[in-house]
Amino acid sequence: MQAQVQLQKPPEKTRMLFLLDASGSMYAEWGNDIRMNIAKKMLADLVDSLRADKNLELALRVYGHQYDLKYKNCQDSKLEVPFGRDNHNEIIYRLQRIQPQGVTPIAYSLEQAANDFPVDKDYRNIIIILTDGLESCGDDPCAVSQALQQKNIFLKPFVIGLGVEKDYAEQFSCMGQYYDAKNVAQFRQVLNKVLKQSLEKTTVSVELLDANEQPKETNVNVTFYNSITHAPLYNFIHFRDAKGRADSVVVDPVLSYDVVANTLPPVIKRNVSFQGGQHNVVKIQSPQGELLIKQKNHTEYKDGVRALIRQPGQQPILNIQQIPNAEKYLIGSYDVEVLTLPKTLFKDVLIDQSQTTTLEVPGPGLLNIDLVSQGFGSIYKLLDNGFQEWVTDLSGDKTRMTMAIQPGQYKMVYRAKDAFGSKFTETKEFTIETGSTASIKFFGE
Repeated sequence: MQAQVQLQKPPEKTRMLFLLDASGSMYAEWGNDIRMNIAKKMLADLVDSLRADKNLELALRVYGHQYDLKYKNCQDSKLEVPFGRDNHNEIIYRLQRIQPQGVTPIAYSLEQAANDFPVDKDYRNIIIILTDGLESCGDDPCAVSQALQQKNIFLKPFVIGLGVEKDYAEQFSCMGQYYDAKNVAQFRQVLNKVLKQSLEKTTVSVELLDANEQPKETNVNVTFYNSITHAPLYNFIHFRDAKGRADSVVVDPVLSYDVVANTLPPVIKRNVSFQGGQHNVVKIQSPQGELLIKQKNHTEYKDGVRALIRQPGQQPILNIQQIPNAEKYLIGSYDVEVLTLPKTLFKDVLIDQSQTTTLEVPGPGLLNIDLVSQGFGSIYKLLDNGFQEWVTDLSGDKTRMTMAIQPGQYKMVYRAKDAFGSKFTETKEFTIETGSTASIKFFGE
């Protein structure tokens, strides 16, 4: 069975819910009219202009319009027109009849809006909030918005402040992407910008910069994560054409992203936003060099030889590199622990831009061990200062074994399983040379 190729691009169909503030404050004058009338007129014109888009469905939810302010009804929110095809006239008709009255239950309205979108993975769900004030019912619209985004109910909302006199950017931005329409002309511009951000094709090129700030790195997996949900949305193996130009990919500009170049270690550019309807460029510093570890006769190790790569002073393992494969790393210093027997350590190995750093590990020799019976034993390396360093314990259920071991002076300590006392422990020293075989025998005497 052939694997199915998945095309990584946003869904072509969109559901867009307008969440309109009809609280009492929308009676305030704005330009030559009141905020409510201007909001209804411009929203109606916008809805009318979207008739030709067959990949778009619209809906209208309104809050603060059913109960007078004196009732402080914090559940005053209603889906006036549900999603459907060709419902533009109905939305325009309902808009004409809405009059502002009550409070501002933004959080409750967002919770209710979660049920307004039919479940369909082939659609993008977008909310556009039009309001002139903050939450007035004591709830937390930011927490609600982020929780619903985490559940993939809708994408990052657009929040349009209508003639807001105070600087509410911080409070509104936590809900979604905030636009401040201080006057009627700006409101018209903001609506057009939101529409462009929501519906027009948007492309992105990622430039992977080397140490000289040149976009010459490539062939790296680049991942776009949703910065709110942290879910991976797009994975692309970076490509540059014959002229060195990075190719472009299509993304959803409604979201903000954490863009990760999956180098070793990875490089992360957080909370990146893209301009809708145009081409965007993301530049990521990712200068790389190569590390090659060589070892003659490494195949003598039955499971092969691997190396643990760490950043200096850090315990987490960055990578496990198989010998003799070469791998790329960001330029800088690394500690390399080669899993020979005993381990071979290289400290502060420098990786330079577009260069290959080569480490030569001495080749192993072979050690043949012949025991009179099953028993307990250990091998130690003899150090130049007269001390010994543990290398490995021996299997207690074998009497013959062969192992690859690095060149050096060693001591083996052994006691037969059936020996009655520590005094029957035997020790023998031996020498290992690259490409040679050493043999030791214990007779249990």
